[in-house]
Formats: sequence, C-alpha cells, structure tokens
Amino acid sequence: MQKSVAVVLKGYPRLSETFIAEEIHALERAGVAVAIFSLRRPTDSHTHPVHRAIRARAAYLPEYLHREPLRVLRAWLRMRRRPRYREALRMWRRDLRRDFTRNRVRRFGQALVLAAELPEDSGLLYAHFMHTPASVARYAAVLAQLPWACSAHAKDIWTLPEWEKREKLADCIWLTTCTRANFEHLRELAGAHEHDRARVALNYHGIDLARIDAQPRHSSRDGADAARPVRILSVGRAVAKKGYFGLLDALAELPRDLHWEMTHIGGGPLLGECKRRANALGIGEKVRWLGAQPRREVFAQYGAADFFALHCVVAEDGDRDGLPNVLVEAQSHGLAVVSTRVSGVPELVEDGVTGILVEPHAGRALGAALQKLAADPALRRKLGEAGREVVRARFGMDKNFAGLHQLICAALAPPARPQ
Repeated sequence: MQKSVAVVLKGYPRLSETFIAEEIHALERAGVAVAIFSLRRPTDSHTHPVHRAIRARAAYLPEYLHREPLRVLRAWLRMRRRPRYREALRMWRRDLRRDFTRNRVRRFGQALVLAAELPEDSGLLYAHFMHTPASVARYAAVLAQLPWACSAHAKDIWTLPEWEKREKLADCIWLTTCTRANFEHLRELAGAHEHDRARVALNYHGIDLARIDAQPRHSSRDGADAARPVRILSVGRAVAKKGYFGLLDALAELPRDLHWEMTHIGGGPLLGECKRRANALGIGEKVRWLGAQPRREVFAQYGAADFFALHCVVAEDGDRDGLPNVLVEAQSHGLAVVSTRVSGVPELVEDGVTGILVEPHAGRALGAALQKLAADPALRRKLGEAGREVVRARFGMDKNFAGLHQLICAALAPPARPQ
C-alpha cells in the first residue's frame, strides 16, 4: 500500500494561498493520501470552495510552545528515544547559533510535535515555503527518519540567508519552484555537480481552468463618459512588494478627463496606509477597498473589470513576488494586464503581446500604460485574448500538476527489491 504525504504549511486555510489548496485537492483526486499540518491557525474569515472539497483535515502544531507545554513535553519524551534525535538536535543547535531567535526555538518544538504525531503510514514530509515550514519539516524528517521535500515560492527564497538555502537544498530529496528566475537562482546554490542541481525542478502553479468562465466579457468603456468609467481591478495583499503606493501615485496622475474607478481585493498590514494615501492624493472616491474576499467574489470582479493592474516591486528586505497567481487568473478571464518586469512576471506577460510591462517604480511609464489600456477597448481585447490563450496552453492545473505528482509518487514508492 502506498504511503501518505504530510504537507507542512505555515497557515491553513489561507485565501491568499489558493494554489496550495488546489494542489492538495489535485493530490487527493489522484489517489494520494494527504495529512495537513499547519504551524498557525487560520485568520481569514472566509474560505474558498476548494478548501471545503479537500477531505484531509488540518492538524495544528503549537503556534506558541508555552501555550501547549504538555503536548511539547510528551513529544520530546517520545522523540528523545529515537535513533536520530541527537542528529536533529545538533542540526537545530547549529542553526540556532546562526539565527538566535525565538522563532528558531519554536521551530524545533513544532518539529518534535510533528514527528510525534505523524500518521503511521507517512512516507514523505512536504513543506510549502523554504523558510519556517521547511525548517520544521527538515528537523522532523530527521527525527522520524523520513525524506522531506519542499516547494519554494517568493519571500521564502529571497529573504532567507544563503547558508540556510544551501543546507536545505543539500538535505531535501527535491525542491520545486514556480518561476524560472527562482529556478536558476536555486540551481546555482544547489552546487556544481549536476546530481545536486537536479534536486531543483521548475513547476509553475497551475489553475483549474474548469472553474473559469468560458466566455470573457469585453466592454467598450474608454473613459470618455463619466457615467461609464473604466473599471480597473487589482488583487493582492497590501504589502511592500505589491507596490500599491506607486500604483496609487500613477492613478492620481491620470488625465482629469479620463474617467476610471479601481477595485482592490486583499487584506494586508499596509491596507490602512493605502487608503489614507488614496485620500491624500484626491482619488479616495475612485477606489473601492473590498478587503479579503472568497473566490466567488474575486472571480465576479474579474468578470466585471476592464483590465487588471499589479505593480510588483522588490521590497527593501529583498522580498518579491514569484509569479503572482492573480495575474494568471486575470488572464484566464481574458483581462489585459499591466504589471512590472520583476521576478517571474515576464515569464507570463509578454510586453505588447499579452499585456503591458513597465519597470518597477517607473511612475510615468506605469501611468502611460494605465492610460493606454483605459482608453483603448480594442487593445484590451487583443491583449486579453492572447493572454488567455497562453494561460490555457501553459498554466492549466492538469499540465503543471503532472510533474509534481510524479515526484511525490516516486518518493512514496517502496524501495526496489534487490535482484
């Protein structure tokens, strides 16, 4: 009987990580037994339909060790007798010397509980994100004497110290990542030998095309009529790497006789500051802030919009997007997009063919792109239809899930018997 895979997540369920839920659902549909372990409890007030379709129920590790001391103690008493306990302890102590933080202490306690509470049929630990979840999975894998693998995305790659990335790449059996920019960076860190570099695989996030409306709706709005403003949509958490301050600045510079309105979907720590900035710029009445929304509302807004805008930038701490799923979703709905030449965005959006790309922080260029799409319905339709064809050809769930499924099944398969 095939063993199960334990998926280790930072938080579950999360509205902003639909791609992870889609992947878990695809694994279950493919017959893979899944156990979900989350380091944090959910904070979103909504869930997506795909979360309800997943059969596996999430187990929550102690978010703060002092709140569940008996659970942590029981796990330690059990794990300290394991053959590789001292090896895991040495690994953690070595990491702690280089990263002396409470978070690093918490990771080992969570790893103890994870290893102690894994289902007996577990054959693989699979972490989403290379930072905290991968650390917990790595320590727990040593304790449980199991292989571990990882899927790396954006912030977890670009804000992690190089020493930690190198060591995790050396220890995991494989790692997938969702953009070519990430792939080339991690392959370089993996080592000079092809055997080591082969641990890293490029695997774009796929979307379930069956959930997308088959017929995009294109409007003739061109911003000339105040009663029919052009509808701009942006979906993303209000964090530095999404560049919302720059987008608001560019919108404020649009000609006064160009009539537009923007809808923003997403939460995030900078949301309040974004609202204040919009008001200060004199465009507060033109922007609707919907906050985090379930997928049905997000999809409804894709259908109502004329085009999509996302001003991705590299934050001061190095954080950046990989390939934002919202861009893929927007194009799958036939929307033309305006975005930036950051990380994996150009792997999806070809300037002048499937959208418009500008440099990050280039306010005038961003404003010109917004104005161009707002005033030209025919161009929006042309770019939107081309983008939709690219998504259908390259970014469907079935196409991109196959490689991951193969990696997981190979890891779960029993070892071959000697001849």
